[in-house]
Amino acid sequence: MSAESAPALLSVRDLRTWFFTDQGVAKAVDGVSFDVRAGETLGIVGESGCGKTVTSLSVLGLLPQPPARVMEGSSVRLRGEELIGSGERRMRALRGNEISMIFQEPMSSLNPVYKIGGQIAESLRLHRGMDRKAARAEAVRLLAEVGLSEPERRVDEYPHQLSGGMRQRVMIAMALSCEPSLLIADEPTTALDVTVQAQILELLAELRGKFGMAVLLITHDLGVVAEVCDRVVVMYAGQIVETGTVYDIFGEPAHPYTRGLLDSLPSVEDPGKRLDSIPGTVPNPIDWPTGCRFRARCPLATEGCELPQDLVELGEEGRTARCWRAPSLVATGAAT
Repeated sequence: MSAESAPALLSVRDLRTWFFTDQGVAKAVDGVSFDVRAGETLGIVGESGCGKTVTSLSVLGLLPQPPARVMEGSSVRLRGEELIGSGERRMRALRGNEISMIFQEPMSSLNPVYKIGGQIAESLRLHRGMDRKAARAEAVRLLAEVGLSEPERRVDEYPHQLSGGMRQRVMIAMALSCEPSLLIADEPTTALDVTVQAQILELLAELRGKFGMAVLLITHDLGVVAEVCDRVVVMYAGQIVETGTVYDIFGEPAHPYTRGLLDSLPSVEDPGKRLDSIPGTVPNPIDWPTGCRFRARCPLATEGCELPQDLVELGEEGRTARCWRAPSLVATGAAT
């Protein structure tokens, strides 16, 4: 069964994660819905502060409550099982077993006072019931699986003894130790040089094919999205503003924000072209603008943008944009 026809492994519906602070209520994620199908890679892309990481942490129930609160009406289902409100004991059983996560910064995610072999073995002993000897042997095998050199030696080293790329491979080994159905990768190539980035992306694609898992990739890098994703969710100011396949998003963007992101990329076809930028910054989540949240930065804004914007269906299943002008923009090519 292809990823395109596979049933939803993860279904997120109307997810609202708000932070209750002394300054006010920050609506970091405000009504987000998407599916991740078995065997596919779904990318969530957008600027810093748009709600990507909060979305992924909400799925895993890893946000501190308070100040965070997943609001009533939010739904996160894994194979039909509702995770919101399922309790910490159930979520602990799922984390690392059915759903694993690669965090942004491997140095801060790995415990500096424990050897990497012991950190990998912990998940194996907890979820797969292995004894100490078997867990260590499996940790060595996993380190070899992710391409770490001399795994028999590395298993007894501490995180500070490894380079950034090596630490990221350790994080991937930990995430894959129990062969999860869904891997959430939050900026997995942050702070890595270009060569190592390419190696990590190639490794993720290879392992996805080998284990048949789905991948939810969180990133701000559209180049990464183009290379490894099947479908894309574009987020801005706590909302989804566009969804579609990689070919849709890169070939025929339907939202001005997506167009702005694409225009900021360098082009091999026109290497001397001056890169465009999106003026202004993402607004404060405590005081989101009324109407379209992008309109203050949008070069195509008109009076109609002052009204609340819903996601508009654009003909094909899963192809949407949060812009009342999206159908005409796509039809006339104005968005491109």
